[in-house]
Amino acid sequence: MAEMLSPGAGALLDDLLLYRLSRLLAVGGSPVIRLCEGRFRITRREWRLLATLAQHGGALGSSQLAEVAQLDRARTSRAVGSLVEKGLISRSQPAGDRRHVLLRLSERGAAIHAELFPLVQRINAELMAALAPAEAEQFDRSLARLQAQAERLQAGACADLPKADRRHGGAKNATPAA
Repeated sequence: MAEMLSPGAGALLDDLLLYRLSRLLAVGGSPVIRLCEGRFRITRREWRLLATLAQHGGALGSSQLAEVAQLDRARTSRAVGSLVEKGLISRSQPAGDRRHVLLRLSERGAAIHAELFPLVQRINAELMAALAPAEAEQFDRSLARLQAQAERLQAGACADLPKADRRHGGAKNATPAA
C-alpha cells in the first residue's frame, strides 16, 4: 500500500492520496453529517464553525474564523448568516469600530456543541479503533507531517498555478489544454 502512495507509483485514481482521503472523509464522515443534519439541523460546515468558535472561546472576527477553520470567506460568511438566523451564534461590533464584527456562540449554540462534540468524538474513536495504539500514534505524526507539507506546497508550488474562479463558472469556461 505504501508503494501505491509513493511518487510516480501507479496510474490509478485509487493510488492518489488525496482521492483516498476524500473517500475516507465521505464514508467516515457520513455519520457526522447524519447527526448534524438529522438531529441538530445544521450542516457539517456550520458544525465546523460552531466547534471552532467553542475551541477558541471568546469571540472571533469573521475573517479570523474563516482562517482558523480553513474555509474561504464567502462560504464562511454564508454559514455564519445561517447560524445567526438559527440563533446559534451572535454578531456584535466592538465599540467605535463598525468595520469589525465579533462572532460568539449563543447559549443555544454552546448547548448544541456540548451535546454534539462527544458524539463526534465517539465516531472518531470508533474509526481510530481500527489501528493499534502505536499505529495511531504513528498515523498522528504522519498526518502532522502531511499537513505541514501541504501548507508548504500551498505557499510555494501553488503560487504559479491559476486561481480558481468558481463565481464565473470555473473550469466550465476554461479553455481545454492542448
